[in-house]
Amino acid sequence: MKPIASSRLILLGVALVIGVPLASRADARVPQEAPAAQEADTVVAMHERAMLYPSAMQCASCHPDQARQWSVSPHAYTMVSPVFQSMAGFVGRHTQGTNGDFCLRCHSPAGMAIGESIFMGNAQRQQVSREGITCIGCHRVNRNYGRISGRQAVLPGDVYETVYGPSDGSELARVKELAEFQLSGGRGERGMAVHQTSEQFFEMNTPAFCGTCHEFLNHPGLRNQETLAEYRHSPSAKAGVTCQDCHMGTEPGAYTGSDTTNYSWGPAALVNGRPTRSRRLSNHMMVGPDHSLIHPGIFPLNPRALEMAEVDEWAQFDWKGGWGTDEFEDGPGEDFEFPEAWDNYDDRLDAREVVDDNLSLLNEYMGQRLTLLRNGYSIGEIRVKRASRRRGIKLEVQIDNVTDGHSVPTGFSIRPVYLRVTVANAQGDTVYKSGDLDPNGDFRDRNSVYVRNGALPLDGDLFNLQPKFIVRNMFGGEREEVVPVNFSPSPLPFLRPQPRSYMLMGRPLGVRIQRHSIRPGAHRSADYSVDSDLLTDDGPYEVNVKLVAPMIPVALIGTIQEMGFEFGMTARQLADRVVSGHTVIWEYEGSLDLAAGPESIEWRVVEAVPFRFEDLR
Repeated sequence: MKPIASSRLILLGVALVIGVPLASRADARVPQEAPAAQEADTVVAMHERAMLYPSAMQCASCHPDQARQWSVSPHAYTMVSPVFQSMAGFVGRHTQGTNGDFCLRCHSPAGMAIGESIFMGNAQRQQVSREGITCIGCHRVNRNYGRISGRQAVLPGDVYETVYGPSDGSELARVKELAEFQLSGGRGERGMAVHQTSEQFFEMNTPAFCGTCHEFLNHPGLRNQETLAEYRHSPSAKAGVTCQDCHMGTEPGAYTGSDTTNYSWGPAALVNGRPTRSRRLSNHMMVGPDHSLIHPGIFPLNPRALEMAEVDEWAQFDWKGGWGTDEFEDGPGEDFEFPEAWDNYDDRLDAREVVDDNLSLLNEYMGQRLTLLRNGYSIGEIRVKRASRRRGIKLEVQIDNVTDGHSVPTGFSIRPVYLRVTVANAQGDTVYKSGDLDPNGDFRDRNSVYVRNGALPLDGDLFNLQPKFIVRNMFGGEREEVVPVNFSPSPLPFLRPQPRSYMLMGRPLGVRIQRHSIRPGAHRSADYSVDSDLLTDDGPYEVNVKLVAPMIPVALIGTIQEMGFEFGMTARQLADRVVSGHTVIWEYEGSLDLAAGPESIEWRVVEAVPFRFEDLR
């Protein structure tokens, strides 16, 4: 890989110069033009192909609980995420499209199987494609593909075709013989249309099945995600505890030690109101560190919402403005202009019901997300190593990985988890802070435009577990890059084969990942120093320590904003929502009397509360 031209960093920073906030207008969307080969297909032909890949809405008829859990999951969010869409478009633009379907084949296996264009907005995609990693993305796979960076085949077929799962099809065969379930015997026969057979796929209960997507190398050979490799060397692997045990049980991120208590038990299907026999149930919410940033009429994926309006129309419904509530509807006069899709009073009331249902589900997810994070991280010992007015204050904070399954953070190499430490004097004035954010929502690190332009000082004590992409410069040296697009600085900016084997060299030649994650059972420590000239008296000084988990760094939004964002969202709006979603995993506070010395402090735990989706800015 040839190194990236240094001038590119300047170009990406143009929209974030000091004094100019993140873009506050809706920019052009991800390119809608399809390649010529795709344009030959009519909408009708594309729709016909989509019929071979059933939507989750069809599965929900018999599996309502699983569908509800999945509808708010990271799997369901993969394609409607405006950040993902713009990032994929950004990489595609800067590689002249030669990145291909590298991102989309995991994020929308059905869309790629149908043959949809890589550069296409969600409003133009088929429903099953917008569903991201939908039901058939897992349950229509019957081969062990191994570590193949997501390039696995989803078997085509209508709703009658075979599905694959962790158990055999004996229960399906039983209920098909019972008249009260009213199941169709096949195409053209009366009864509820269901898959006619269900087969056990041995790999679905194993971590290898998850690793097909959750372990991948990009084109230059960079291991962007290595969760499966981390698991293979973990205590959980030695104990036989799987990914599914921790992430599809009743408590996210934890295994109770017994399937009886770890999983819910009940009917796997509810057919025409009749339950099947009780069995072990997997939780399809599969909570992760990400969360939704978009309109609650669009996500979670709600069958009623799909029937009421199109995606673009939902983006016009002002749920924060109170549309559909009694307080709002009693207020506006006849002159108030609504978008055509929401001009009808009854439609607004129905839409509000959908939004309220989705908000409840989103808040349930956010509560589960906090549980997951607390099962992965803890603040260990907090030591006051020095406390005097003459010599200042010195703290050491220990962060522990309390999960046995993998390093933390894990997953895609961009996730931040950081410490925010403040010290305030008796008058309530902050005399020291680390882990605070600049006006754009970035850390005060090298990616902050405010730091680079000298408007804010570098946070030298910042503790951030976020992996960093380190790129070689053309004329020596290295630098951090938010999105290390692998392109040549020559007039032909295409992805190029490596001139040497990175397998033999041990790593790609032009870029590497500097990881700061914590192995299972291990810890990292952060040191903080408060200069004596900031201490005007003996105190007491209030010390506050928070461990915080954002979903992504705001610097990513600034980098990819040239592509615009879907659903009419702006870079400023997305950044504000990311920042307001920073989740405090653990928080401790204490009062420090300098005259009494380091031993005077007594740490108190502050209750962690998940934020409500309504509070997103």
